Order: sequence, then C-alpha cells, then structure tokens
Amino acid sequence: MVLAVKRSPHVLTSSFLFGLVSLVGVSSLCISPAAAQSTWFKRPSTQPAAGANSAAVGARTSVPYGWIDFCHRRPKECKVPALPATSVKLTAQNLRTLKRINQKANRSIKPVSNYDHWGTMMDHWDYPVDGKGDCKIYALYKRKLLLEAGFPRQALLMTVVRDLSNEGHTILTVKTDKGDLVLDNLVDGIRPWNATGYYFLKRQSQQNPNTWVSINQRGGTPKT
Repeated sequence: MVLAVKRSPHVLTSSFLFGLVSLVGVSSLCISPAAAQSTWFKRPSTQPAAGANSAAVGARTSVPYGWIDFCHRRPKECKVPALPATSVKLTAQNLRTLKRINQKANRSIKPVSNYDHWGTMMDHWDYPVDGKGDCKIYALYKRKLLLEAGFPRQALLMTVVRDLSNEGHTILTVKTDKGDLVLDNLVDGIRPWNATGYYFLKRQSQQNPNTWVSINQRGGTPKT
C-alpha cells in the first residue's frame, strides 16, 4: 500500500550537483566486485566501535541524483508521509524472507552497467522493468518486494557505500532489533553492516526516504 502525503518541495532538490557528482561513481562498476580504485569518495577511514550493531548516522546530507530522478519519474513512490523510526523484529520467519528476497533479486536480474543499460553516465535508478540493471536496480527491487511482504518502509533504507575495491556501490540496509543488515547484489548471504568491510557514506533517513543522512564509517571486516 502506498501512502500519500504532501512532500516538502525543497527536499529532493537540495545539493543537486553534489548528488550528481557523488553517484557518477556508483554507476561505474557496482555490478562487479572487481574494479580499479576510485577517487570519487575519499574519506578518512574509521572503524565501528566494538558491538556497534547499527551504523551511527550524522547530519542531513545531499540527496543522490538517482533518487531525485527516480522520484520525478515515479512520484507516487516518493509522496509518502514522514513516520516514526522503527525496526523489523528479526524473527526466524523474517530472516527467511530477507534471504529469499535477496536471492530472488540477485538471480532474476541480469547485471549490466548504468551506461550500457541506459546509454548515459547520468545515474539512473529504477525497477528492473526489462530484467536488467546494476546495484541500484537490485536494491530498489528488494526494497519494493519487502514492502509488498509487509516490512515497514522506515526499516528499508537505500544506502551508498564504497565497496571492497573502493568503488561506488548501492545496497539496501534493513534496520532490525538485532542491528543493521545488508542486502547486496554482490553477496547472496544476509550480513550485518559491520561484517561487509564497506565504507558507508550515506543513506535514507528512517523517517523520510526523501531525506538522506551521512554515515562516513567503515563497516568492519568483510565476512561471508
């Protein structure tokens, strides 16, 4: 069910150029874990504190260009109310659903780069309307399937990171009562955010998907 509400007109247009530049890198090689080092997202490296099951978020930051464009093309997806933050109770059934949907999306979408798919370097976020896509398409599709399965919107957060090859990458963070879990097109397993080794840059606010907040934190040591 899609909930409708008036959207603040300036939310999706703030820091447009920064969002555009930051996500050109995300579209480059996020369909493959093997890539040359990128210089788009240089930040001081930090490690999470011991036992930090959830990434600490900072101040409001720029909205990715790809999300802005997605909302312009699919306004009903973004005209949603601000809601109190909530998490998913990580029951055995909910974990099975997360695993099933992660694997379903990973196996049903043919990986293709943003440029080869859409013929543009402008970052394009969408659902897999033709069965193909890069990391943003995977993450958006998983978010859609989980919403349809009854998971709360406030717990399903599009997230921008640097992967193990230092390339821009997009994943879906799921907020649970046991911590932040990651659904990733590069890995079929469900992992805690601090077992990815990724550098987390920013993600959607839990209260409002059209507001993004900074993270700037390393997600621990990669584990499978």
